[in-house]
Amino acid sequence: MRFRFHSAASCRGIYTSLLACLLFANPASAQTAVRIDPQQGGLGWLTHPYQTRYVPPVNLSNSSRLGPLIRAGNLYLTAQDVVALAIENNIDIEVQRYNPLLANEVLRRAQAGTYLRTVGAGVAAGPTSVSLTGVSLNPSGLATASVSGLSAGGGIVTQLGPTIPTLDPTFSFVGQYQHITSPQSNTVVTGTTALVIDSHAYQAVYQQNFLPGTTLQVTYAQNYNKINSPFYAINPFTSGDLDLQVTQNLLYGFGSAVNGRNIRVQKNNLKVTNLQFKQQVITTVSAVLNLYWDLVSFTEDVAARDQEVKTAEDLLENNRKQVELGSLAEIEVTRAESQLYAARQDLTISQTNLAQQETVLKNALSRSGISTAELADVHVVPLDHIVIPKVDEVRPVNDLVAEALSNRVEIQSSRINLDSNQLNLVGIKNSLKPTLQVFAELTNNALSGTLTSFAIEQGVVLPYFVGGDGNLLAQIARRNFPNYSAGFSLNIPLRNRAAQSDYVSSLLEIRQNELSLQKTINQVRVDVQNAVIGLQQARVRYDASVKARVLSQQTFDADQKKYGLGAATAFQVVQDQRDLAASQNSEGQAMANYSHAQIALDQALGTTLDVNHISISEALTGRVTSLPVHEAQPVTGEGR
Repeated sequence: MRFRFHSAASCRGIYTSLLACLLFANPASAQTAVRIDPQQGGLGWLTHPYQTRYVPPVNLSNSSRLGPLIRAGNLYLTAQDVVALAIENNIDIEVQRYNPLLANEVLRRAQAGTYLRTVGAGVAAGPTSVSLTGVSLNPSGLATASVSGLSAGGGIVTQLGPTIPTLDPTFSFVGQYQHITSPQSNTVVTGTTALVIDSHAYQAVYQQNFLPGTTLQVTYAQNYNKINSPFYAINPFTSGDLDLQVTQNLLYGFGSAVNGRNIRVQKNNLKVTNLQFKQQVITTVSAVLNLYWDLVSFTEDVAARDQEVKTAEDLLENNRKQVELGSLAEIEVTRAESQLYAARQDLTISQTNLAQQETVLKNALSRSGISTAELADVHVVPLDHIVIPKVDEVRPVNDLVAEALSNRVEIQSSRINLDSNQLNLVGIKNSLKPTLQVFAELTNNALSGTLTSFAIEQGVVLPYFVGGDGNLLAQIARRNFPNYSAGFSLNIPLRNRAAQSDYVSSLLEIRQNELSLQKTINQVRVDVQNAVIGLQQARVRYDASVKARVLSQQTFDADQKKYGLGAATAFQVVQDQRDLAASQNSEGQAMANYSHAQIALDQALGTTLDVNHISISEALTGRVTSLPVHEAQPVTGEGR
């Protein structure tokens, strides 16, 4: 059940290969403005975390493919040109190119241990023709099916369960300088009436959390003091310590599955984002192909209506001559004029439909719409004609359904989202557990300074403490004055109703999601069945329209011969011509409807990209390299 496109410009067959680049191709290449540039300059890894990254402005220039297709006021297009231009220039697809970048940034955020963000735009419905008949461009909601990820799904994704620990390490440094003067009421203790202390203290802290629920903190503190009291044995002196604290969750907040759930969910959301881009490409390509084949139908209708006008003009002129010769009544001229005006009205309606269709198609294939000078007054000349196969390929519906279930974006997205809900349920279930933490702390203390004259006079010998910062650090390294501590903390919620409610609610929502998945599967079966029926219906309508056109042609030829022999009226001949034009229009619409039905079946099966040889990786870059740009055809007459 495939129809072939025969080009009047070339015989390149069914859309040759379109797309083959990687997702994030060389940023310097054309059409790759959708990117994030890395930080430049600075001190490399030391300063890059604190610098902004550059996102280029949007690209509103059309691809270089468009220019060679325009010649002498006409835009010559084949069906494969339409597909390539849509992939390169359509704004809906360009908007979706930002979503993978946004999803990657949210993943970076999740890897830092923070909540997920809702980012990105949904799938946009494709453009529709000026006048639709037969099969809709959006059968069964295929073009706008939701494939949004869990990051956009609501608060339950990120708010329930144990708080995600911050996974980026932190370093803090505090310095303090102090001068204190304290009047003394008892000079026996301090040896002075005003105790003066000059000090400066420093503290450096490094802290990091880990996915299993472990917290590590290392603290180094140093405090220098100089005191005017004569009774100190060491003055000035410096005290310091190196402290290590380790805390581990054993129940609530324990495990990589609990604390890393946002990372796993966002990786799933990345997959959903890629599926959403795929869905946008499917939607847009299907829509522009429908526009193109409708344009082909409108173009052929204009030709038929133009022939109708020419026939009416010839008969009017002939009637006038016969009236002048007296062989025909005056009323026949009036009738011929009436038929001519009706034919011209039909032609005008057909021409305006064609002009409107051209506008819709040009807007879908251009980033700046029809505002640019090169497209504003350009006429679109389709080079392909719809050729209906003599026999449709018949495949069992069950086989088609099985193919659709394995290809459809909605099924894949629903399964990924269901898996993400299961991942989140692990964290929500963990909320039922009491909080049990074990901790251990190790501190190495040190003291170093200058021996005072008071100590020497008193015969105090403290060689171990005499020295500077080097002696202080050596004491810490040797662990001369260690402190040890360890313990646990247990917190038990006695009723725990909130956690129980959250878990059951989330489990009920998962059951709803499972039913929604089954509903989607059922709908896919309906889509396939309806698409097959639609194609069969389009085949019957086309066959009927062909027979009607043949009969109209035979009637017109017969009456025209009778008119030449005087056995038929001019009115009858003109009416036959109008009937023939109408039957030709019906045949063209039937052919376009058949193409719509085939496109709808491809959407229902999830094979649109395969049928049109579209590579998602190349679609992401916005550069179609597989198709050569054909030269526009020379213009003959008006090119219409």
